[in-house]
Amino acid sequence: MQSNETIAAISTPPGRGAIGIVRLSGPAADKIAGMVFQAGRPVPSFESCRMYHGRIVSPRTGRTVDEVMVSLMRAPRSYTGEDTLEIYCHGGPVVLQSVLDEVIRAGARPAGPGEFTARAFLNGRIDLAQAEAVIDLISASSSRAADLALSQLQGTLSSGIRSLRDAVLDALAPVEALVDFPDEEIETDLSAAANSIESISGKIRSLLNTYNEGRIVREGLDIVIAGRTNVGKSSLLNRLVGRERVIVTPLPGTTRDFIEETVTIRGIPVRITDTAGIRDSSDAIERRGMEMVWDRIASADAVLVMVDGSEPCGEEDIRIMSAAAGRPVVPVINKSDLAERFAAEEMRKRLPDGDPVRISAVRGDGMEELEDRIITLCMGEAAERKAEAILTNARHKALLEKARDLLSGAMEGLSQKASPEFVALDLREAADALGEIIGETAREDVLDRIFSRFCIGK
Repeated sequence: MQSNETIAAISTPPGRGAIGIVRLSGPAADKIAGMVFQAGRPVPSFESCRMYHGRIVSPRTGRTVDEVMVSLMRAPRSYTGEDTLEIYCHGGPVVLQSVLDEVIRAGARPAGPGEFTARAFLNGRIDLAQAEAVIDLISASSSRAADLALSQLQGTLSSGIRSLRDAVLDALAPVEALVDFPDEEIETDLSAAANSIESISGKIRSLLNTYNEGRIVREGLDIVIAGRTNVGKSSLLNRLVGRERVIVTPLPGTTRDFIEETVTIRGIPVRITDTAGIRDSSDAIERRGMEMVWDRIASADAVLVMVDGSEPCGEEDIRIMSAAAGRPVVPVINKSDLAERFAAEEMRKRLPDGDPVRISAVRGDGMEELEDRIITLCMGEAAERKAEAILTNARHKALLEKARDLLSGAMEGLSQKASPEFVALDLREAADALGEIIGETAREDVLDRIFSRFCIGK
């Protein structure tokens, strides 16, 4: 990543649109702008963060490539911390590529994936956790995921990690004093360091406890609808999706394979799987579909065990409830618009963790309660929590776990009056693990791997 070069890329998605953006960053951005841009009226020099109207003209041929608006954001008040030029073109792929070709001929080079954000990191505009939040914000599949990514981009998580790292370094200082001056009589009270380490460990554990919530917000939930044939599973999927995604007929066995759709419930992306109905069947395809249901139940975040409230409890109902017992389950009694013949007490006995939700998938009755139960079951009290310092990234989680374990080793060393060299080593490595989250101690290969996940132009 050579920041002395000026890079350029198309920063808007492929395809056609009203506006497309070509972005440049680097020391020659101003010079290149002067070579390819002709303003509608004379411009002695570009003022920072001001829009100018004019044309992109090829210096070689004098041909007008496009009518554009441009803005030059001078260092350090730009996204990358360098001089950054943005050219707002008409949003056709031919036009955008032609403009990009001209700025490259004028001295820029094509940017690599994530290179603009990498420069923002290298120039101190953002730290590594904030850089990762950029890609989370771009790829967010729900408003809640976007809120959480934006919170992390604004430094909520980074601030907490930096505070923890500083506290570890403070605890390390008296231990290193014993290492550096072993032959001198130094009055050092390590009980304060031990108390600090214990407090830091508690904060790390609390942060780690938010990972499941963060994973759900970021990646979504996997929900399986399970039940015997003709209890209304496909009707429920259609109701949740808001359209007729699945053909619904009175004939049993209509669904033989999995049908998946993603919806947003309370700001959380939820992948819902409609499964084959469980029953005895001689049809090989239908039997295979039913066999796969059990695997889906085992791997789902939650299972909606559905029964037909207008019919008595049958053997297939009991079989499904028994298979789902012990899993996160929302019991569902469908067809509440009809006279209830299903013994709800039977369901409570086999699935005791929650009262059944009564719905009518055809009419839509009970859907709000069902959606609330799904989110509450999977997220608990966090279902109502707003975006804050919440762990979403597996890399961050692994490094926090490493720091937690190293701090545990340091505490054990202090309690056993081990040599201070060993305690100091654990504390230094814990500080390094925390520093790697925000990029203060991250290796170059780690940085390359992170920024390679970005799109070109960001």
